[in-house]
Amino acid sequence: MGKTLVAYFSASGVTKNKAEMIAEGLGADIYEIVPKVLYTKADLNWMDKKSRSSVEMNDKSIRPELKDKDANIDAYDKIVLGFPIWWYVAPTIINTFLESYDFSGKKIILFATSGGSSFGNTVKELVPSAKGAEIVEGKLVNGKLTEAEIKQIFE
Repeated sequence: MGKTLVAYFSASGVTKNKAEMIAEGLGADIYEIVPKVLYTKADLNWMDKKSRSSVEMNDKSIRPELKDKDANIDAYDKIVLGFPIWWYVAPTIINTFLESYDFSGKKIILFATSGGSSFGNTVKELVPSAKGAEIVEGKLVNGKLTEAEIKQIFE
């Protein structure tokens, strides 16, 4: 069994809590994907078509800049990658993260938090950003998972 990293993006703290729970359950390292410019509450207002998140999600070519690129991806065989679902897919900062490293030969298992959306086209939209990796839809994690469930889903 190889080494596992739980990497996550959390705009409001919800996904962070789930990432910490999963990392603890797996005994995995954890890495937070942080945007260079943090998201404000106004940025996340999906009802406002001019809000930052709405603009980014309407133009899938936008790649929000990362605060750093110091995740030591080479040290891991498996990446458990978490994020909130925005407009039925991963936020484009997840594409930025995937395009910033070489994930060739690695397995990426996704988890997400959502107020009601499913994974939608998430896997399909992330595959081009992680060439040579195997991306697997893991689970929407909106409640608490037992350690047995964490191991079953993410190991």
